[in-house]
Amino acid sequence: MFKLNLKIALRNLWKNKGYTFINLIGLAIGMASCILIFIFIKFHYSFDEGYSNEDRIYRLVTNWTYNSFDDYSPGVPIPASATAGNELAGVEKAAMLARSYGVVIVNDAEGKPHIKEDRRIFFTEPEFFDIFNLSWLAGSKGKEMAEPNTTVISESTAKRYYGSATKALGNTMQFRNKVSLKVVGVFRDIPENSSLPLEVMISFQTFGDKDNKDWESVSSGNESYVLLKKGVKLADLQQPLKDFNKRHYVDKKTPGNQVNELQPLRDIHFNDAYGSQANNTITKKELYGLGVIGLFLILTACINFINLATAQAINRSKEVGVRKVMGSRRKQLITYFLTETLTITTLALLIACVLVELAIPGMHNLFEVKVSFSLFGHPVMFLFMGLLVILVSFLAGFYPAMVMSGFSPALAIKNKVKVESGGLSMRKILVVVQFSITIILIISTFVILEQTEYMRKQPLGFASDAVLMINAPADHTFKEKVMRIAGVETFSNCVRQPLSGDMNTTTFKLDGIENKDFEVRLSQADEQYFGLFDLKIIAGQVYKKSDTVNGYVVNETFLKRVFITDPQKALGKIIAQNGRVAPIVGVVKDFNDVSLKEKISPMIIYPESRQYYRAAIKIDKSQLMRVSKEIELLWNRTFPKEVYYGKFVNDDIDKYYQNERVMGLLFRVFAGVIIFISFIGLFGLISFVASQRTKEVAIRKVLGASTYQLINMLNSSFLIMVLIANLVAWPLAYLFVSKWLSGFAYRMDLNIWPFALAMCISMLITLLTVTFKSYKAAVANTIDALKYE
Repeated sequence: MFKLNLKIALRNLWKNKGYTFINLIGLAIGMASCILIFIFIKFHYSFDEGYSNEDRIYRLVTNWTYNSFDDYSPGVPIPASATAGNELAGVEKAAMLARSYGVVIVNDAEGKPHIKEDRRIFFTEPEFFDIFNLSWLAGSKGKEMAEPNTTVISESTAKRYYGSATKALGNTMQFRNKVSLKVVGVFRDIPENSSLPLEVMISFQTFGDKDNKDWESVSSGNESYVLLKKGVKLADLQQPLKDFNKRHYVDKKTPGNQVNELQPLRDIHFNDAYGSQANNTITKKELYGLGVIGLFLILTACINFINLATAQAINRSKEVGVRKVMGSRRKQLITYFLTETLTITTLALLIACVLVELAIPGMHNLFEVKVSFSLFGHPVMFLFMGLLVILVSFLAGFYPAMVMSGFSPALAIKNKVKVESGGLSMRKILVVVQFSITIILIISTFVILEQTEYMRKQPLGFASDAVLMINAPADHTFKEKVMRIAGVETFSNCVRQPLSGDMNTTTFKLDGIENKDFEVRLSQADEQYFGLFDLKIIAGQVYKKSDTVNGYVVNETFLKRVFITDPQKALGKIIAQNGRVAPIVGVVKDFNDVSLKEKISPMIIYPESRQYYRAAIKIDKSQLMRVSKEIELLWNRTFPKEVYYGKFVNDDIDKYYQNERVMGLLFRVFAGVIIFISFIGLFGLISFVASQRTKEVAIRKVLGASTYQLINMLNSSFLIMVLIANLVAWPLAYLFVSKWLSGFAYRMDLNIWPFALAMCISMLITLLTVTFKSYKAAVANTIDALKYE
């Protein structure tokens, strides 16, 4: 029976090629979009999978609670890791993982450097390899990492440095031009879906700060991972952890009510409060948003199918009548129509798979991750597509099957079946739903693009054009040589540019009184820094040239947080932080020191040459390329054992809005897809309505109706439906975009224009689509329509 139903279904599909094509394209594009979204969501939900103990692995993190805000760090004080391993009864093992950077040099057989690169490395303990079961290709599985000056490296690093994993074993490399490291192991490359981008790992005994005993010193790069004992749950450790925090923080009155908490391994990738070593976190809210868009896409495609199928129901009434007279029961007819829908959906899936394969390279470029698609390589993909076919077939086919299988045989054979009363009403509801979804996405796209442009044009409070940031110590000779290069305007030694995610905060005292409301952000820079970045001094002056702290320049936000309303009254007040005591000598006008998603930090800027590791160089805009190349050549001659790093400030600032650009592109793409699906469905629907009303149009023409009146007659109902869809979509879109905009400290004022533009676009495209077909029907030859009457 299935084979017969399939054969008849294929014949019917071929007979109605136009509608079949519209349904196929709509379903294929909708399913392809759903598959792409599923691949992306599946990739992110697969992060940090595959470790044998993954449900027992936790990261020890640090929280602070001040009077006016809470703060979070993935790092811990260095002594906290070993202490937690010894004192927390439910912990089986604990290990530090300290991130650092430095120049790695690998010599060839003749002793000459053939690899020299500044790269990220991690210091860790042997216990780390018991917590994370890495796959080893060579070596003793990290056992020798208890010794100083040892390292383990990834497979790809071993091939690049030494040719192969076996050749790497026992070889040496230089780190920071002073430490010789012996390779004692090679592990298989960490997959892309990992929060731990491990490539070069050095024994913790080699770490310069390994003996640090300061419980108040927390760096985000110094992480600790623990393995709980079998059978121990996180809830079992709440009281032991509370006692641990009391002993080491509460009793010692550590500033900021500092405490340690445990974070599950699988939570790391989705928690942007703490972040990850891979810097690729994404919130589950964002993934849920993509999932909703995928649902919208497939729902829109299904609505197309339902509308066209029910519209064609009258044409198939005789077929239904004959089948019922021949003995077919309603259940059999439903099965037949669902088989027909399943056939179309399966064909659409095949087309969707081709579209997905074509789109995958674009996903790589957009998200900068390697995402694979394979029906056989990922069984869950095969399962998802199978469920997608069944779901779409049911959603798209069940209602039309119920309508057509319910026809009265007598009326069906006489071709007197009417579905206007129920079917047309349902079609109107579905069209309104479909266009409401489309309009919501159009409005959201406009708002996202406008907000991104708003942030891009927002004054940052400092000059960022033509400023090159390089890695450079406070070397006076190098500075003089750079300043002699034609095209170089200003040079400043510093720690960071004005807007930077590199945060360093601390507690402080103001005129001897300890502040408990907030931590202040620190920025070390020489006196040239303010002129180079055009920072405005609104009270006092910049500190004098010095290698050590001789005065602080504070920003306006700092004054607001310490309740000083007049900048002049701040001058001369004494700030003490980390043993550095000096007066406030100047107040700088606020500038954005972090992304515009966040508020400006309270900040102090002061000179301290031993902290400088970067330099800002202002260059003549007309000579950027030549001058930047000359600076690089000079740098390489001056520091031959180091690796040059240079980046323009504007390029660095742009990366802070990468997520917004990606979201804007996604919404443009998916809004475009939904618009296309909606309007090809609308075209098919108006085509059918026009063909059904051919005789009516012809009679009206004979009776004197003009072409305009005929077009208006056919168009009016569709335009009314789109107008209703706008009224439904506007409040829903407003709620969505308002919630999204609330995540920005600096945001555009939401106005009527995105809503009005969405309405104009939807009405215009509807008018063009419907009018095209209506005009053809209105100008058709009346004789052809009436010659059989």
